[in-house]
This record gives sequence, C-alpha cells and structure tokens, in this order.
Amino acid sequence: MKKFTNSVELILPNPEATTQQAEVSGSEALILSLLAEGVETIFGYPGGAIMPIYDALYNYAYRVKHVLVRHEQGAIHAAQGFARVTGKVGVVFATSGPGATNLITGIADAMIDSTPVVCITGQVASHLLGTDAFQEIDIMNITVPVTKWNIQVTRAEDIPKAISKAFYIAKSGRPGPVLIDITKDAQFAKTTFSYQTCESIRTYHPYPQVDISKVDDAALLINAAKKPYILAGQGVLLGDATDELVAFAEKGNIPVASTLLGLSGFPHDHPLYVGYLGMHGNYGPNKNTNECDLLIAIGMRFDDRVTGDVNKYAKQAKVIHIEIDKAEINKIIKAEVGIHANVKEALPLLTERIESHEHKSWIASFEEYKKEEYQKIIRKNCLNTDGEIKMAEVIFLLNELTNGDAIIVTDVGQHQMVTSRYFGYKNPRTNVTSGGLGTMGFALPASMGAKLGAPEKQVVAVIGDGGFQMTLQELGTISQYKIPVKIIVLNNEFLGMVRQWQQMFFEGRYSFTEMCNPDFVKISEAYGIKAKKIVDRADLKGTLKQLLEFDGPYFLEVKVEKEENVFPMIPTGAAVSDMVLEYKK
Repeated sequence: MKKFTNSVELILPNPEATTQQAEVSGSEALILSLLAEGVETIFGYPGGAIMPIYDALYNYAYRVKHVLVRHEQGAIHAAQGFARVTGKVGVVFATSGPGATNLITGIADAMIDSTPVVCITGQVASHLLGTDAFQEIDIMNITVPVTKWNIQVTRAEDIPKAISKAFYIAKSGRPGPVLIDITKDAQFAKTTFSYQTCESIRTYHPYPQVDISKVDDAALLINAAKKPYILAGQGVLLGDATDELVAFAEKGNIPVASTLLGLSGFPHDHPLYVGYLGMHGNYGPNKNTNECDLLIAIGMRFDDRVTGDVNKYAKQAKVIHIEIDKAEINKIIKAEVGIHANVKEALPLLTERIESHEHKSWIASFEEYKKEEYQKIIRKNCLNTDGEIKMAEVIFLLNELTNGDAIIVTDVGQHQMVTSRYFGYKNPRTNVTSGGLGTMGFALPASMGAKLGAPEKQVVAVIGDGGFQMTLQELGTISQYKIPVKIIVLNNEFLGMVRQWQQMFFEGRYSFTEMCNPDFVKISEAYGIKAKKIVDRADLKGTLKQLLEFDGPYFLEVKVEKEENVFPMIPTGAAVSDMVLEYKK
C-alpha cells in the first residue's frame, strides 16, 4: 500500500490567511481548499471523471473522513443530514454523467429546504465539452433552477477561488446548495496553490440591514394586539435564534406554533408552545390562525401546507413577516409590516420595544382546542390498547423513552406527519426531514449524515416501508462505517399517505398503493445489522428500549395498522379553520 507523503503537512494552508505554497495539481488544490474551509467529512462515490480528485484525497485520508455511499442520492441526503444538525456546509463528491444527475433530487431538496451543501462533480476534459463524450452531461444547465449558484471550472488555478466563493454562498444569508463542476484536465493540471476565504461578493448581499422604522411599526402592532400569534419557521434554526425567539415570546406572552421545518426551533415543553402547524398539524394552532388579530411570521415562507386556501387564510389578522429572503415577503401572504432581516438580529430589537401582556383568555383558547384533540385523536391513537399497533403510539413511546432528547430523522408520508405531531422536540436542530420537496428515500441516508455530524446524540430514523425501499442500499454504508443509527420502519404495507387520500377523495379506489414487501429483517441482517420485527403491542416498549440502548446500528420493523389515517387534517383546497378531526364517509 502506498504510504502518505511527509511533504503533505508542509503545504496545508492556514484558513485565516492567504497562503502561497508549492506547485500542486488542481485536484490537490481542491482538497487543500476544502481543508482550509474546515471540512472534516465528505460523502461521495468515485468514477472516471473525478478519479484525479479521489487520488489526491488518498494522501489526506488522515485529515478528512470520506464516506463511500452506495448511490449518489445517498451522498447528497447524507450531506443534508450532516448540515442540518451541525449548521456546517455538507460536502459531496460525484463523477460526471449519471453520477452528477443522481444528485439532482437531493440538490432540489436542499434548495427548497435551505440546506447548505457544496457538490463537487467531475467532468470530461474541456476539449470534449459539447461533443457528447462518454458520461458527459450539461450539469450546469440542469442544476441552474435548483442551486443557489453553480460554476464550471476548466483551469486548475481557478479551483481555490471557486471553492471559497461556493462555501460563502452556500452558508450565508438564506443557505442553499452550490455545485462546482471541474473538468478532468483542470484536475490534472499544475498550479501554484493559494487560498483566501471569501468574505464578500460585490453583487451579493446576504445580510440585510435591519430597518429600525419597520421594527418600530411592528412593535406598535404587537403592543396593540389582543390575540397575537407567532408562527416560527426554519429561519429561527438557520439564524441560530432559538434563544432570541424564547425571549421575545416570553416578554410578550405570545403563543408559538412551529412549521414542519421549524420544529425544534422552540422547545415543545415550554408553556407558550401550542403545537405544530400544517395539513396534519395540531387542531388549535390551525384553527386559531383564523382567530388571531396579529400573525407574526418568523423565518417561514407561508407554504401551501401551512396556509391551505390562501383566500381564506387569516383574513381577520394583520401580518408581520420577519424573513432574510426578501423575495418571500408579500409573495404569498400580504404583510402589514415586512422586516427584511436575519431573525437573530431583528428579534432582540423587537423584544426591546414590546410591552408585557398576559393574553390569558387567548392562550386558554388553545388549551380548549387541545382538550378536544386529545379526546378525539390523541387518546385513541397514542394510548390505544386494542387492535393492531398504531404509528402514533410508537412515536409516543419513543418520545417517552428518549425524553424528547434525540435527533429524529423522518422520511415522507404518514409516519412523517405522525412523528411531527407526537415527538416532543426540546433542543434545536433535532428535527431532520424533507419538507418542501417531500422526498421519499430521504431519511436513511440523512440519518447517517446526522449521526456523523452529531456523534454524541441519539439519532433515530423513522421511515415508512415505501420510502425505506428507495434507499435501503445505504444499509451497506451504515454497516461498513459502523454508524450507530437506530432505524424504525413503520410497515403498513401501503404507500400510506397516498392511500389515505385515495380513501378520502377518490372513493376508496386504492390504485397501485398496496406494497408487497420483502423480509426487511433478513435484508438488514445480511448487511450485518442487528434487526428485529414486532407485531405484538406487548413487545413494543421493551424492544424500543433495546433499540435505543444497543451499541451499534439497529433495525426495527413495526407492523402497524394497514389502513390507519392521520388526523386532524386540512382537506385539500380547504381553509385552515376547516380542519377535520375524523373521516366521515
């Protein structure tokens, strides 16, 4: 085996300053640039067009951990999971052609969910561009709509600057994905390495200055409100503003609800937390959206799953919208006051200006809705003792056993909605899910990245039987690197969310949604992963404890009720106030 060269350490750059060093290849310049940005983990899959970069990486394996995934989609989702729990930029390597196109779903997911990732793809040599060479694809034009920025590099000397700019763009302002495509000749060519971290770009202004007059206007509205209501989105987490949100809510005594991606941005055991917004959210938070007199939207974008019919959304309320992305203000819901700012800067200024109020009867109204939801939904689904195991009771028990102190990674579907409803997130950055794109197959690879990003935390992936089969090959990655994630598949042998819609809105015509599944336990064991399947309620709590206490990866399949539905629900096209608690034929 080739030994690491002693000269490597001599050319490591100082991340704090420009470095001029010996002549290196473009590939080595890339690795040195990533080290200068503090990169310690890379998710990737090698191939012909990126082989020189992998060869350069060989000499730096003692400085950076490369995780060999089983599919490029697994790499991008793992990088997303890593980025979501750490707040750092996730990094992905892939080759040209199908390697690059296999990243597209994850890049699009990262774009809509504001996740900072830098994808580095290999490309055919520059003289072959446009010739339909083997594994050539125009990844630049393909990724324009789903990246914050992309660039193709054809010269070795341009690689460090491209990396520096990519990291700055990916993590600044509203975060997002960036793609750098590097031709093979640029990877081989020699250059004198130098690196300067990017601190600004002339035409890009990611950190807006807070308009104090807007803050004053917002404070006047808050101080006059009788029924103020905070809708907290992922911007609170991305802006590292959870403490600021708590201080703001407590001073004004204002109830707080979270969007799907905003979950964990406000502690669920706080007395001002009233629940989860959206199509399958909590009853009170949705109903009271059309009862409040002031809606304070913080770091959220009024997704259609939150608003329902926008023509019937909060028409009685004035709206304050605090958002770092100016394009989101007034895009869907008209704001009385739009504050274009980072929430971490804007919230303390607003807190200084608001008055303390009690709002007793207003807060009590949420409690009344909560009691109704408990009687009709929660007691039946979470504390059930009859029939088949329900998804809700699995999550209810998981929350109890972890005390809400775990990172929960969910896929997309009924299990995602159930987990969002019944897990009590206490700490920031502990909810990892695919929100805007709704990508099935997200959870398993994302849980790998989350665990590598937060090795000290318990990481549990909750997945449906449909989504699990989209990326289950990543069990190989988990096994190879001994990543101790806990995997729970809630198996109802259906594409459950689609089936629920078919039952409710398509006259029960279950068109191609029933699943014929393999033996998941045998598959997991074939990868060397501890696995178990349960069908009896009596085994549930003990097995969940075993899963959480096991030293290593653990797969648990729970057979749940086949035709269980998730309620409450805002029917498609309905107003948030039209949320229903049960299905009526």
